[in-house]
Amino acid sequence: MRAMVMDAPGQPLVLKELPLPKPSAKQVLVKIIACGVCRTDLQIMDSELVHPKMPLIPGHEIVGIVAALGSETSKMKKGDLVGIPWLGYTCGHCRYCLKDQENLCENALFTGYTIDGGYAEYTVAFEDYCFLLPIQYGNASGAPLMCAGLIGYRSYRMIAPDTQNLGIYGFGAAAHVLIQLALHQGKKVYAFTRDGDVAAQGFAKKLGAAWAGDSTATPPEPMDSSIIFAPVGSLIPKALKDVGKGGRVICGGIHMSDIPAFPYKLLWEERMVKSVANVTRKDGDEFIELAAQVPVRTAYRVFPLHEANEALAALRNGLIEGAAVLVM
Repeated sequence: MRAMVMDAPGQPLVLKELPLPKPSAKQVLVKIIACGVCRTDLQIMDSELVHPKMPLIPGHEIVGIVAALGSETSKMKKGDLVGIPWLGYTCGHCRYCLKDQENLCENALFTGYTIDGGYAEYTVAFEDYCFLLPIQYGNASGAPLMCAGLIGYRSYRMIAPDTQNLGIYGFGAAAHVLIQLALHQGKKVYAFTRDGDVAAQGFAKKLGAAWAGDSTATPPEPMDSSIIFAPVGSLIPKALKDVGKGGRVICGGIHMSDIPAFPYKLLWEERMVKSVANVTRKDGDEFIELAAQVPVRTAYRVFPLHEANEALAALRNGLIEGAAVLVM
């Protein structure tokens, strides 16, 4: 099979011909249809996320067809359409797994980071960590749901229950999915982008944002909750300034630059800052069902597998509206 491989951090991926992977007893072999390109992939390549498997096949937004079954699988059959997310395995017995917090598992494995991912024609994955997908997502449109959609949904679940005005900082792949859920549930969305990024602001307005502007701008009214997807620590005090009393600021990224000092008065009056770490399988089940009901439609730009480096460069340079997706 063909795969794009990271031999060393900081180096371009290399197209290689590799043996077809064999599923272990509890794994399935998946023929990949598409794999999303995520900012986390850049953070792995840039060593902002340390200690990846080496060499590594990146990619954790996978849509594919089950091609073979391990000897101890029982839930899936050949031909099933599945999605494979970032969370690839949990132990089930650490203190966090025992508290139904598998997203914090001390022995977790992560697709495209500590186990090989989806920048390839085939991959193996643990059956229990794959999601059955509706047929409408059996193509490139389904790939962004497996990370951008999932992390967006978990972040969304953490906002204040009575939120009407929702701020989103960083209007990329996750935000363009999340705005559809929020509008479906009657919320007003305010989009904050990089200063001067009129293209992203126009994209947000096209999707139904009530307001879109620079991240340094003051919105026309206070937010009830805000979600930060941009990996920029200085946005935390800015978002706290923009939320009203009791407001929540949720940090949806796996990596963020250092947070600058800020006065306590920005946090006072029961404002809250909370981070999101990974997702759970329950998140995935709920989100996929909801996405099909809305229905969520993703915006994406397709690249062939061998152009993975070009896709990563386009993402890094802010040239992607919605998501970048590799197709096999």
